[in-house]
Amino acid sequence: MREYLLTLCITAAVTYLLTGPVRKFAIVAGAMPEIRARDVHREPTPRLGGIAMFFGLCAGLLVADHLENLNEVFADSNEPRALLSGAALIWLIGVLDDKFEIDALIKLGGQMIAAGVMVMQGLTILWLPIPGFGLFALTQWQGTLLTVALVVITINAVNFVDGLDGLAAGMVCIASAAFFMYAYRIWYGYGLEAAAPATLFAAILMGMCLGFLPHNMHPARIFMGDSGSMLIGLVLAAGAISITGQIDPDAMNLFSGSERNTVHQTVPVYIPLLLPLTIIAVPAADLVSAIVRRTWRGQSPFAADRGHLHHRLLEIGHSHSRAVLIMYFWSALIAFGALAYSVNSASMWIVLGIAALSALGLGLLLLPRFTPRAPRWAEHVVPPRYRRRRAARTGSAPALDGLQASEHGDHGDRAATAPAAAAEAREPSALGLHGSTALSELSSSPRAHERERAHERTHERERAHGLSGGTGRK
Repeated sequence: MREYLLTLCITAAVTYLLTGPVRKFAIVAGAMPEIRARDVHREPTPRLGGIAMFFGLCAGLLVADHLENLNEVFADSNEPRALLSGAALIWLIGVLDDKFEIDALIKLGGQMIAAGVMVMQGLTILWLPIPGFGLFALTQWQGTLLTVALVVITINAVNFVDGLDGLAAGMVCIASAAFFMYAYRIWYGYGLEAAAPATLFAAILMGMCLGFLPHNMHPARIFMGDSGSMLIGLVLAAGAISITGQIDPDAMNLFSGSERNTVHQTVPVYIPLLLPLTIIAVPAADLVSAIVRRTWRGQSPFAADRGHLHHRLLEIGHSHSRAVLIMYFWSALIAFGALAYSVNSASMWIVLGIAALSALGLGLLLLPRFTPRAPRWAEHVVPPRYRRRRAARTGSAPALDGLQASEHGDHGDRAATAPAAAAEAREPSALGLHGSTALSELSSSPRAHERERAHERTHERERAHGLSGGTGRK
């Protein structure tokens, strides 16, 4: 465990320290695209955060290769090298996309090629443990297709959810923490060395996300971009593939005793089939809903829009930070709920706890629908948004308006200030000025007086001249 924690810390430190220079490089390189209609941020923000995350991955693998116990992972398995090869390829595609905005189909082809590279080097699904049937051995083509499909789905699910500051990195960090606990239990509890690569991948993935999060939390100073989201999606898929299709359940000695006990004991065998799905359950649900929504409208499944789950949370009324925390909550509930069920599937307390937390999560989702107000005796200890607001009463405003303001919050404020605003709007008419002529009349009055005086002087001169002329004629 100490070596896993050391690898995690080294990965996080390298990622954290490199993110600052990478941000400056992204600004110089011009990797700051214009704000699009679907974007949430207000100012152009540099991308290419995946560069720091990739070097953190390389540092984690390098450190693990020189540790006494983790060195056996590199000696007995080719999976770390397969992961590094696939990660380098998908990272290069992401960097090009962050800079030049390459086509979606080209990215999809690159994702499939990266998955194929990992399959060629041994990181593939060999068999599937199916409940009620046992082990189902896969042919080479079946294993390749299933591996490529899992990698592509996971990469795009993580990429789709990367829409708010800190959202993708935080959700993947939570998922990898749950996966690390599961893989470590299989490796240490059952003594299966085949689970060691997946445990190492999960520890490195946690370090990558933890090192990048301080720079990416709202307001974000840098985005991971596709170079980061596709990279962490591939590492997450690699760990799931490693522990799902290469661990022999017979080596865990679970098939003994009565049939009922065997069913309960083999739950940890079948959880790998579900855990890779549960840890990306929220991104996968967002991915499926986006595909259905866009095809229903006659659009391409890769067309961008503002219909993702995080966009809907903002439309409901959640703030940016609260929307991210709610997504964190649901990811943790699903991932750690599945982990707890795999440890003790017969415990009713686990099921009740998951149900209670799910109800809490639904309450958090609907929180903007309610406007709670604290009683007056507690107003000095609660945040200002929960205090009763009193409208500023004027001399002409009735007392009833102030009472309504204290009872209805913001709506009362607007209702109480409406009469005062109307009185202010009527003030110009009381001065004899109205509409658009008020300002012009006020501004032109001095000139009008001068013209009147000049006109009077002219009349006086004409009258005086007329009087003198008449006298002379007489």
